[in-house]
Amino acid sequence: MVNGTVLNLTLELERLIADIVRQVEEFGHIDPERVMVCVATTRGGGVHGTYAKIHPLRFENGSRTTSVRRGRKTLLCEMPAITRGGVEMLYVIYFLTPRFLDLSLREKLITVFHELYHISPECNGDIRRFPGKNYAHGSSRQRFNALMAKFADGYLARDENHERLRFLAGDMAAIRSRHGALVARKMAAPKIRIVT
Repeated sequence: MVNGTVLNLTLELERLIADIVRQVEEFGHIDPERVMVCVATTRGGGVHGTYAKIHPLRFENGSRTTSVRRGRKTLLCEMPAITRGGVEMLYVIYFLTPRFLDLSLREKLITVFHELYHISPECNGDIRRFPGKNYAHGSSRQRFNALMAKFADGYLARDENHERLRFLAGDMAAIRSRHGALVARKMAAPKIRIVT
């Protein structure tokens, strides 16, 4: 039964991220005003595959440019400047629907924490870098995921009624049945520009 309300998925996810930043000490370094939330559509249904992805808008150490070797040439690459309301963004997080929305509530929350944990402790547009060749997730992806589950479970325990998470309850079909419309920000993935 559709009740005629509109769910602004982008806005609700932004509010959730702001609440996580306020409530969970390990994420207090994040400036939610510099994180843009978007939604992208997955080709197939089901819950297998990628649920979300983060695009940092700076290179290592927050640099806007970096040099890349291509054969004998060295190219200067630049990240695009993306603004919202006059504020330059440092990160864009894409949640992939319906795949993300078809997860359990706990798995949705783990996914949100996963993407936020990739934000550099300096919140400078770069990602958090772990030592070694797997700098994005560290030496053990299993340990990385276990830590995200711990953050999610701690957040869930703070509010047994899950009031802040009510918009994520159920799968895509259940969410659609509660609302007359589902709206979200969509934007093409940012592309690195070759300057020289």
